[in-house]
Amino acid sequence: MSRIGKKPVSIPQGVEVFIKDKEVKVKGPKGELSQIVPPCCSVVFQDGQIVVNRLKDDKQSRALHGTIRSLIFNMVKGVSEGYEKELKIVGMGYRARWDKGKLILSLGFSHPVEYTPPQGITIQTPDPTTIKVSGCDKQKVGEVAAEIRSFKKPEPYKGKGIRYKDEVVKLKVGKAALGSKG
Repeated sequence: MSRIGKKPVSIPQGVEVFIKDKEVKVKGPKGELSQIVPPCCSVVFQDGQIVVNRLKDDKQSRALHGTIRSLIFNMVKGVSEGYEKELKIVGMGYRARWDKGKLILSLGFSHPVEYTPPQGITIQTPDPTTIKVSGCDKQKVGEVAAEIRSFKKPEPYKGKGIRYKDEVVKLKVGKAALGSKG
């Protein structure tokens, strides 16, 4: 039995859970999320906790048991606390700013890169070299952060580009000056 799947998900104060047919809806102060449960699992709300049970014992059911429990846990945490990813911009003249619902990035191209975030995602630029992506859906926050990073990934020689706050970029050694052969 899945060790993660067996753990019940406790519901914090201010979070409401609705289970109807094969859909779990979680509503909290940060937003509302829903997840469809596959037919091999059942979800029960009891004693202020959500319990995910497995109906079959085949390989796919065992795999989905822990996955569904983790997705529900992430939904509960997202609507109560929220998720945030921070990106740093490294490079001379590289900067970001928020203007009229769009993130505008100057990344050394001949034109500025404009990015409009999807619904439910908040982007902040506390300073020109920092971008904060936040929201209640963990998957969407990570996806938006990865999309912004993909505009200018850190290059391996000088480390210029967009990187995650805690990401370490291993720099390569450039061409070594060769001695004269003469």
